[in-house]
Amino acid sequence: MKSPSATLLAEVRTFRQNYPEVRYVDLIALDIPGHFYGKRYPVEMLEKVAAGSPLKLPQNAVLLGAQGGLFKIGDYCFNDGDPDANRRLVPGTLKPVSWESQPLGQMLITSDGTEAPIEFEPREVLTRVLERLHHKGIHPVVAFELEFYLFDKKLDNGLPQFPRDPLSDDVDDQPNLHIERLSRFSDVLDDMAQTAKAQGIDITVITAEIGPGQFEINFGHCDDGLRAADWAALFCRSTRGVALKHGYRASFMAKPYLQFPGSGMHVHVSLYDGGGNNVLAAHQQQPLRHAVAGCLALLPHCMPIFSPNHNAFRRLGGTVNAATRASWGFEDRDACVRIPESDPRNLRIEHRLASADANPYLVLAAILAGLEHGLETRQEPIAPLNEDRSSGTDFPVDMLDAVRAMQHQSVVRDKLGAEFVDVYCENKRQDHLAFQQEISAREYRWFL
Repeated sequence: MKSPSATLLAEVRTFRQNYPEVRYVDLIALDIPGHFYGKRYPVEMLEKVAAGSPLKLPQNAVLLGAQGGLFKIGDYCFNDGDPDANRRLVPGTLKPVSWESQPLGQMLITSDGTEAPIEFEPREVLTRVLERLHHKGIHPVVAFELEFYLFDKKLDNGLPQFPRDPLSDDVDDQPNLHIERLSRFSDVLDDMAQTAKAQGIDITVITAEIGPGQFEINFGHCDDGLRAADWAALFCRSTRGVALKHGYRASFMAKPYLQFPGSGMHVHVSLYDGGGNNVLAAHQQQPLRHAVAGCLALLPHCMPIFSPNHNAFRRLGGTVNAATRASWGFEDRDACVRIPESDPRNLRIEHRLASADANPYLVLAAILAGLEHGLETRQEPIAPLNEDRSSGTDFPVDMLDAVRAMQHQSVVRDKLGAEFVDVYCENKRQDHLAFQQEISAREYRWFL
């Protein structure tokens, strides 16, 4: 077998042969709020990194707030000297970037798998959860679904405008599920899909959603949880770039319009043992019930992950298929945890609560932690919505309450890592407080 460095070196050299016009490659990773950070490397320097030269970036880049600022979190940021931390290249992710004006490449980097992984790096958090499950003989298969909105490229006094229908040049202000909307916006949607496939992302179904200019993209089921989350993260980046190229803005913002549905991140998860048997389907699906109970038990304590900002909480309960309580049901889109109809081989849960702008690594880590907790404790879930429409347990509906519910919950701290939980909760608390430090026009109208 080739060594990791030999495999990476071959990948870089093949890329250079196939794309000789590319002079720079963006080395990127996802921070806590779900934004990419990184460095732009000359491609010849990338070859040296692939061969084994150190790759270091500031450790605290992972801690940036939603607007890029640094918060004092324990001794991080202001009392630690802002140290560098090692990163490594993620094999198989070196791809061309087609939405920039100049030839460019991009490649994922991560601290997981290095000598000193960053405990609060989102990809490292998911890595630890997956490794623990693999040691138990449990192998997840994962598929993400992402909803997003298209807007006109120009804002109106800072506010989004409906996208213009390319055929009629009128605004697409009619919320509907019509298949014709896919045809009218086919140029940009097809470019998004083809660009994603060029990034190695397995794109499957495209749907016109209910909101004006709202669409959903489904990804294929993947037996590598890290790769599935990589796909979701990379898709958000490429989709924004492609939209701008076509004269639109694409956004995964959770609730851009109060009067229309928000955008969610739906995650399908099935679990298999070493022999390829579906763990959830065994013993008349009793493990499925245990897994559901575990998900529902941890859900109220993972809300800062599922709803990672002030706007994301606006999405809950307002319109279509957005739950206000932790619930489950068979073929029920009003439930947080839906069990789609399937044969025993493909039995799975669909976790529907997270907003589309949530961090996919952390969302999947929290879902898997809930499934693991349920299989361990073997508790029975509450009644499904199919039996009792009022069934469900409350969860926090604002950020500060959500942070309090998460930070000291022992199971969450054990499953996701105490250091991560402390850092993440303080990051969200500080982001929320920073968001409040601006007086809106509405506030003057009400109280001046």
